[in-house]
Parts: sequence; C-alpha cells; structure tokens
Amino acid sequence: MLLSYLAFSQEEAKFYIGFNEEPLASAFETIEHTYNIRLSYDAQLTSGKSITITPQYLALTDLLSIVENQLSLSFEFINKRYIIVHSIESSLQLQKLERIVITSYLTQGISKQENASFKIKPKRLGVLPGLTEPDVLESIQLLPGVISPNETASGLIVRGGKLDQNRVIWDGINMYHKGHLFGMLSPFNSYATDEIEFINKGSHPRYGERASSVINMSTTKSVANTTKAQIGLNGIHTDAFLEMPLIENKLAVQASIRSSYTNLYQSYTFDQLAKKVFESTKISDVENSNNDFSFLDYNVKLNFKPNTKHSIFASIISINNELDYTVSGTDNKMFNDVMQISNSGYGLGWEAQWQPKLKQVTNLFFSEYELDYNYITFEDEEEQSNFEKRNVIYDSGISTEIQYQLNSQQDLTLGYQYVLKDVGYIFKNTANLEFILDQDDSKIQTHSVYTNYDYKNPKLFNVSIGARATYYEELDAFRLEPRLLLYKTLLKNLTLQLSGEVKHQILSEIDETVISDLSLENRLWRLANGKEFPIINSKQASLGFIYENKGWMLDVDGYYKTMDNITALSFGFLNPENSQYNIGERDVVGVDVFLKKRYNKINSWIGYGFNHSRSKYENLNDERAFTSRSNVLHAVTAAVSYKLSDFQMALGWRWQTGKPFTASTVTEDGYEFNEGINTERLPNYHRLDFSSTYDFSFSNRNKLKGKVGLSIRNIYNQNNLINREYIGNNDFENEIERIDKFSLGLTPNLMFRLYW
Repeated sequence: MLLSYLAFSQEEAKFYIGFNEEPLASAFETIEHTYNIRLSYDAQLTSGKSITITPQYLALTDLLSIVENQLSLSFEFINKRYIIVHSIESSLQLQKLERIVITSYLTQGISKQENASFKIKPKRLGVLPGLTEPDVLESIQLLPGVISPNETASGLIVRGGKLDQNRVIWDGINMYHKGHLFGMLSPFNSYATDEIEFINKGSHPRYGERASSVINMSTTKSVANTTKAQIGLNGIHTDAFLEMPLIENKLAVQASIRSSYTNLYQSYTFDQLAKKVFESTKISDVENSNNDFSFLDYNVKLNFKPNTKHSIFASIISINNELDYTVSGTDNKMFNDVMQISNSGYGLGWEAQWQPKLKQVTNLFFSEYELDYNYITFEDEEEQSNFEKRNVIYDSGISTEIQYQLNSQQDLTLGYQYVLKDVGYIFKNTANLEFILDQDDSKIQTHSVYTNYDYKNPKLFNVSIGARATYYEELDAFRLEPRLLLYKTLLKNLTLQLSGEVKHQILSEIDETVISDLSLENRLWRLANGKEFPIINSKQASLGFIYENKGWMLDVDGYYKTMDNITALSFGFLNPENSQYNIGERDVVGVDVFLKKRYNKINSWIGYGFNHSRSKYENLNDERAFTSRSNVLHAVTAAVSYKLSDFQMALGWRWQTGKPFTASTVTEDGYEFNEGINTERLPNYHRLDFSSTYDFSFSNRNKLKGKVGLSIRNIYNQNNLINREYIGNNDFENEIERIDKFSLGLTPNLMFRLYW
C-alpha cells in the first residue's frame, strides 16, 4: 500500500523505536503512544504474531512500510490520526470498526470508544494490581465511577446505582448469577471471553431492561483455523480451554471449563476468601462442623460460516455453586444449611450481510436462574423444622436488528425485541405444619422497538441519537427511552463528550430476613407489579472532556442521575410495626477523574471519584432524604505498572471513605436508634495490591508456552471495617444483634498456566 501521499508533519517526525520478537498487539500499543495515533483492527489479526525491527529513528510512514513487508498488513488512513489495519492475505469481508478515543486506558487491552463505552480484551489485558489472571468483573472495578463497597467481584456500584441495576450479558444471554464463592470470584471465565463492552452512560437503545450500566461479554465470533488449548491452576480453581476447527474455514468449536478443588485441598488463598465470606455466620464460629463447598462453570460455542455473507453461532453457558454445611450442637441437636445457586443459558445468533451497506443481526436466548436454600434442624437425628427459600427466573427472548450505512458519515439502526420473564420466589417453614411466609410468581412480556441514528463529521461533531419504546403487556404500560451522545473536538488534543438517557427496569432485587444466621444470599429477584413494586425509572445526564498530549491523558466526567420508584423493606428496628415495602427515589451527583502518564515501559495512573447519593422513601425517616446505604463519597485508585519483554508487574493502592451506617446506642433494653438513618460513616478504607506475571517458552521449536504469576492483595494486612448491619429487627420481642463485617486480609495467590 502506497503511503507517500501522507507526507504531513506527523509522519515526517522521527522517533527512536525498535522491537525484538515483540507480540504484535504490544508493538501496536507502543506505536500508538509514540506517534500519537490510533490503530483499529480485529484482535485475531494480531493473534500469535510478533515483530522484530532494529532500533533506529523512523518516521511513521517508514515504520508502517516495514510492518507491511514483514507481516503482510495494510494500513488505511481515515485521517491524520486514525488508521485501520487490514490483513492483505485475509479473504474475510472488511468490517466497520469502532473508533477508539483512548487505547490502553488502564493498561493494554482496555480502550475507551468514541461512543463513551469501554472495550476490554481479556486476551490482550496487561497485568492489573491484585490480579494474576484477567478477571471480567474485577477489571471493571478499576474504571472510574465503579466501586465494590463489599469487596466482591460482582457487587458493582456504578455511578451511585444499585447492585441489581447492572445488566450482565453473555453471548446475548441475560445472566443473574452473582459470582463464585458468594460473589468473591467472577462467574465468567476470562480465557473464554473475547471482548467485554462496559457502558455507564449514553448506551445504545438496543440495551434496555436495567437502570444503570451494561456489561456485555462475548466469546469469539471467528472460525478458528488452528487448534489452541490452555490449562491453568491457581490457589482457588483449575481450568481448561480449547478452540479448534471442525470444518476448515466453515465450522469451529470453543469450550472451557473451570472448577474448584476445595474438596481435595483448601489453600491459604481459599481460606482467606472463605474467612471473609463466612464471617459472622455459624461456619466461622463453630469448630465442630462439616463444610462442603464447590463451584463449577463451563461454556461451549459453535461458530459456523457457510459463506462470506452469513455467520451463525450457538452458545451454552452453565454456572453452579453448592454448599452443604452441618454443625452439631448441644442436647443432640444438629443444624444443616444446604444451598445451591445455578444459572444456565442458551444462545443462538445469525448475522447476514445482505449488501455491503446493509447488515442484519438476529438473536435468540434462554436463561434459567435458580437459588435453593434449606435450613434444617434435627433433634436426636429426627427432623424438627425446615425453612426453605427458593428463587427462580426463566428469561427468554428474540431480537432482530437492521444496520444500514446511509453514507460515509451516517448510519441508521432499527430493531425489535421480544422478551418473556417468569419470576417466582417462596419462603416457607415446615415444622408440624407447613407455613408459607411469603411468595410470588408472575410473568411479564415486553415488546420493544428502537432506532439509532449516527452522524460523524470530524470537522463539526459526532452525534448519536436514539430512542427505545417498550410495551409491558401484563402491566398494560408503555415507556419511552430517548438517548443522546455528542462527541466534539474542541482543540487539537481536547474533546468534549455529552450524554443523556432515560432507562426503565421491571426486575429488581429485594432484601429478605432469613431465619438462619448463615445469611449469605439474602437478595432475591422479583418482577414489578405496578403497585407496591412499580417500574423503576432512571434519568442520567453527563458532561466531560478528554485531553491528551505527550503521553499524558486526562479524562473528566461529571454526571447527575435520578432514580424513581425504587423500593426498600422498612427497617424494623426503627419501626417494628412497619415491615412493608416502601417506594422511594434516589438522586446522585458525581464526578469521575482519570489521569494517566506513560513513559517508555512504565505506565502510571490515578483515578478519583466523587459521588453524593441520597435516598428518600415513603414512611421512612419522616420522609426526609438520607444518605444512601452504599454511598462512597470519595474514592481514589492509583497504580504503576512496568513491562519488560515477557515480564510484567503492577502495584496499586485503593482508598475510599467508609460506607454510611445507622448509629445506635446501647441501653439496658438493648440497641436504640434515635439519630435517623445512615447518619454515621465507617472508618476510611485502604489497601495495597501487587501483581506480577512472566511468560516463557519451553523451546524455540516447541509451541508449548507457559506463564507464572503471583498476586498479593492487601499487602500490609489492613483490617478494614466494610459493613455494619443489624439482625433480629422484625419483631418487638426479638433481640437486636449488631453484625460487623471486615475486608479481606493479606491474601496471596499463585498461578501457573500452559498454552499451545
């Protein structure tokens, strides 16, 4: 490809650059930072490729010519800064790629798109503090505006939202599982995940159903030409991954499996995680016990490409956690906690490129989530009582979307979605007689149509305008959700981003009182009914800017969010006569700031988040607003990473203000609450994390490669108080007990991996 016509000043500037068997993805990252450009390419293009260039002073045009000759690549310049990379040998149809605003946002493999979303490529992900392996949900926690106050992988609070307001999607399948080991580990295998799209504002109207964020994970869409395999082991689990062709250039399969091995051996890493999870429960308090815990997840995907215009996939995912805990008490009494949490899903997709400018994407999915919990008491080996809790979700749907490119600057999207949600839960207690304490079983069918219009003009602005209209059949309700995203270049290195959106949500979680003090999974899903559980309404507007210059990058974004029709169970210790669900609202004001500096092989960044969230409910706190329970007013993350060839290391520090809690006074009659709701805060939280990995080859002639890693969380073993709550609060006669929960202590983890 001729590059002579691109003789502008940027290409004439020469920089000292060179590579020695550098992986192509890493080399591209260095080129981007050195020449201040952006390269867009399919991840498969760089897979397994490396490059060697003798260190020398080179202009960009000369450097790209060398890369072209070595690797049979071509470079298409969109403008002076944005370049699309193609494979000369590839016969695949070229696809329109999303323009990247910031590459290596935190580290290699995380980028920020022009549509304000974040793209995470786990296979390209650099080392992050506290993680030896790429983790889908833990990686998102390091992004601005995202926190996990309870130190769980899945307990994400995004811009002051609630835990249940994050929509999690795997290959088009809605997922509800909260994570292995009761949220401590991500339930999704990162080695099987090809790409993650994280959206916290200005989301595309194809994404409905939740009021806060979207986490859209997808496995590979390409048909593999060669067989690849991996096996790995760390302090918690072991896993395996396989990708292989079945019919050349037509059909390929990808499969992965991951399982705990705690039934064989419980490492120090697992003990530390279990200590935090089972804190303040019988499992941590009693020595005479038998605790059997395990988890398993797997996924299989088939990719079929009958011709260049059509592609089909079928995907299966299964996640399962089991706990069977028995403790022997006094007077021949025995207590047994049995819990099983599972989430399985099935997805089918079809993409058709009818014309060069016309594409259709159709998907079907089915997701089943089930939580079963039994608390059984025995006396003289005879069952005395059985408290049962069950939560079931059947979620299925079909969607089709038309994507039409009007011209080089304009795109139009039209789509339709049908979804059926069937959700039920029950609480019952069986002694001599069976008593149903609470139950619900309902379903809602939704019909949604949406459209989105994109206009891109680098000389003026880029704008995305969309709307989503949804009809809830059983509720006989209609909701309209407009969306707007504006991207404008103000100066050479300064861009402006503005967004606004309205969202609605019919499925949410409730907190229930549990008879057993195990209390590991207290939150249950239920559907809106238009009465005491109305449809949740969320509105968000944000305004920010991005500045880049000479290796510096500053991203600042302010936002305002409101949520109406949220529900909460009354605090019985404040008013034992009121144990109903109350409808309320929440207002959130926040600012996210992210500053990064890259210098040669050293990458450093610091992020700051300010979030002020207040809630107000009917019949609570005299209907006066109070600080939201999960609100973290200030949060700071800082990290520095270093990469030298196949060795990587990262050190990161987190600091944040403590969560609010309701203050109490100890009297002769027990605890009294006279100061209102969430008027005090826990002590400030902080911890230091470290990670390091090393990739190696067994020989130059052998394809077998290895990787070892070490991570240490909470290096100085800070004892952080992360939660304070009260139980026994739903009856005048029950004694109130205060429960304090603490953070994870010093927790090392080792990793060893083989791949070929």
